[in-house]
Amino acid sequence: MRNIFLMTIGWLTVVLAVIGIFLPLLPTVPFLLVAAWCFSQSSPRCRTWLFNHRILGPLVQQWSGQKTIPRTVKLRAIVSIWAGMIISMLLIKKLYLVVMLAIIGSIVSIYIWRRPEQ
Repeated sequence: MRNIFLMTIGWLTVVLAVIGIFLPLLPTVPFLLVAAWCFSQSSPRCRTWLFNHRILGPLVQQWSGQKTIPRTVKLRAIVSIWAGMIISMLLIKKLYLVVMLAIIGSIVSIYIWRRPEQ
């Protein structure tokens, strides 16, 4: 049952990652990393497929091997995070939640920006 759950999450995040290639506000690499982890826990065959994929594979390999993120991916991820955060902040209207979102967004943005580049 656990493997089926992880495989489902893995394939769902692969689909979201592929959509993210075409939509600038949807980050690709975080979804691929979730998929790689899910596949590594549930299906070596799917993990091998993901790592050897001609388009998706290099993004996962780069993070897995060198822990690097390309600058363009960093920028897209940070813009996506803040676009979502700002929309949420405008909809929420509760000051403590807005502050919490701002703190979380700042911490995640700093973490992403400080990752080494290739």
